[in-house]
Amino acid sequence: MAEPAKKAAQQVAQQTEDRLEHLADTVREKFDKVTGESFRDRITDGRFIDQVDHGVDQGRAETRPKQD
Repeated sequence: MAEPAKKAAQQVAQQTEDRLEHLADTVREKFDKVTGESFRDRITDGRFIDQVDHGVDQGRAETRPKQD
């Protein structure tokens, strides 16, 4: 790749990364506003780590044929 094209590609990549970071910040702010910051605090505190999600797995187990 020629140097000017490489620099242009790097510039576009940097602009895209900056836009995505800004978008992520905006989404976090709106999510915190809607949930009152409580849900994200629970996740970061690790309150859901010990919980096991049986919903999908249990449903799959029920649909499997029983073996004798």
